[in-house]
Amino acid sequence: MYVDATFGRGGHSRLILQKLGAAGRLIALDRDPQAIAAGQEIKDARLQLLHAPFSELAAMLAQQGITRVAGVLLDLGVSSPQLDDVQRGFSFRFDAPLDMRMDTSHGETAGEWLARATLREITGVLRDYGEERFAYEIAKAIIAVRSGQPLATTRQLAALVAQTVRTREPGQHPATRSFQAIRIFINQELEELSLVLPQCLDILQPGGRLAVISFHSLEDRIVKRFMRDNARPAQLPARLPLRADQLPPPKLKLIGKPVHPAAAEISANPRARSAVMRVAEKI
Repeated sequence: MYVDATFGRGGHSRLILQKLGAAGRLIALDRDPQAIAAGQEIKDARLQLLHAPFSELAAMLAQQGITRVAGVLLDLGVSSPQLDDVQRGFSFRFDAPLDMRMDTSHGETAGEWLARATLREITGVLRDYGEERFAYEIAKAIIAVRSGQPLATTRQLAALVAQTVRTREPGQHPATRSFQAIRIFINQELEELSLVLPQCLDILQPGGRLAVISFHSLEDRIVKRFMRDNARPAQLPARLPLRADQLPPPKLKLIGKPVHPAAAEISANPRARSAVMRVAEKI
């Protein structure tokens, strides 16, 4: 029993199914209704698709009567189909409604949030989720512009940020960090990740493995700390009279070093350039 908690368009799931035995089973989750619809094309009785954010992983598996799995895969961030779909509003390459929701069936769009958020809230999101140096200046410009007309499209937002940002790294669009920050906030991506990691540890059977692919430094930091902390013996109060062999053992074992894409993979898929994969095994 394996879990692909970020189905996307099924690339990883198809590879897992190729390696899975006849009696094996794969549960795949995705919060995007379009991903679930696309997954219906895979005609394999061993695959079960579930429409849910991965923060609900344990509850969704419990509904299926599943308490232990041999492996969990998390491929974080926005998918290529989401970026390339003009109407989703994830990219400043196209002019589209400011949506940015991974689950289009409910929740507030980016445009709706920008229309009501305070200067402090917008500044905080751009700074904390996008590590944007000009967060305050961009937020102030958004507040000023929206008093006359709402920011309704990606092109409007990208142009506004480009006019406001004074300098940027070579080759990077001025709006890259802002779009990334707003998307992460709208979808609560870091909070979702913090919620799912302990669930993955709980449902893994001994010897089961957790593999996480991150594309953003904030995501990778959360994954790195979680795996590192659970690969250490439990921290007990100082001066507690216990020998080392009496300490509770660690819950995870780190497998190898973080894996980065090779030059050939980056050449074939430039979006993979920032990817890092970490793997840990439950003890």
